[in-house]
Amino acid sequence: MVDHVDGEKVNQVVDRGKGEPGPGFELPLLLFGGFRTLIDRLHARLAAEGHPDLRPAHGFAMQAIGARGATASDIGRRLGVSKQAAGKTVDRLLALGYADRADDPADARRKLVHLTPRGRAALARSAAIFDELRAEWVAALGADRVQDIETALRNVVPAETAFRLDATSWLGGA
Repeated sequence: MVDHVDGEKVNQVVDRGKGEPGPGFELPLLLFGGFRTLIDRLHARLAAEGHPDLRPAHGFAMQAIGARGATASDIGRRLGVSKQAAGKTVDRLLALGYADRADDPADARRKLVHLTPRGRAALARSAAIFDELRAEWVAALGADRVQDIETALRNVVPAETAFRLDATSWLGGA
């Protein structure tokens, strides 16, 4: 990736020899590239298996809904987006048949969003595909290297942020 500012190259990721350390900005780009590759491959597989309309944002929203259901406000808070943005994503999940909305039995003024059997099946299939994609990485890199990568990331990623879903908040979506 090369960005040009006043004729100068900035944020350039260059091809280096194997094992040579890159500039500091390369690490987050490579981590993001790995993430993006896995997510894109997941969604290609899901599309081929009967879920062509699912998008990454839908997966994050379904995770935010969880097993017990959630309100649009809860979903927005978990994703780091506004209630309105969460509501728009929920409306799409409802239209696609991945979620439904019902009165909260504890408070009739609140509406809870729940995953439908189709939504739960899509999440279960996603988990299985992620296992298959990890196995492909193991085949390409070796089990020890993949385990080392995972261990190293667990060591440097604070536990409280390891599985946060609110990436949109730091990408400017909230």
